[in-house]
Amino acid sequence: MQRCGWVTSDEIYIDYHDTEWGSPISGDNAMFERLSLEGFQAGLSWLTILKRREGFRAAFHGFEIAKVAKMTQEDVERLLQDEGIIRHRGKIEAVINNAKIAQELAGGIEAFVRGFAPTEDRRNLTKSPESEAMSKALRKLGFNFVGPTTMHALMQAIGMIEDHSEDCFRRKG
Repeated sequence: MQRCGWVTSDEIYIDYHDTEWGSPISGDNAMFERLSLEGFQAGLSWLTILKRREGFRAAFHGFEIAKVAKMTQEDVERLLQDEGIIRHRGKIEAVINNAKIAQELAGGIEAFVRGFAPTEDRRNLTKSPESEAMSKALRKLGFNFVGPTTMHALMQAIGMIEDHSEDCFRRKG
């Protein structure tokens, strides 16, 4: 079975590629999880994030926006000791900050992100005009760790951009 070239032999990576990457998601909490994990991935490998995904889910209340928005500085200090996640103060604080903003978005974070769907083919890029626009809009609202490359990766991961390789069994059209 042919997969995208970035997939390693690690079973976690194979499962993620085969069942999740490039597939649409629904719901604000699901979108918030993906946005948050993409932010944590900045400067790291995606496999590092996938191996800690359950730890992130436990640490951030399953990425339920309302619960994360209520987290405090005491929670930040506790999470800095949590070996199940990436212990980066800025990224931890960004998730909490972003949750506070996300819960105030009219229509929700999922609709906001989907509002930047490309109208043209954006394959094989690391950023796009749409990811740059989304990044700028999110930063204007006060979101952190939402750069254009990170937002492009989010768009690929949730199926807004079809970016499976030409010979990948999951490629659509």
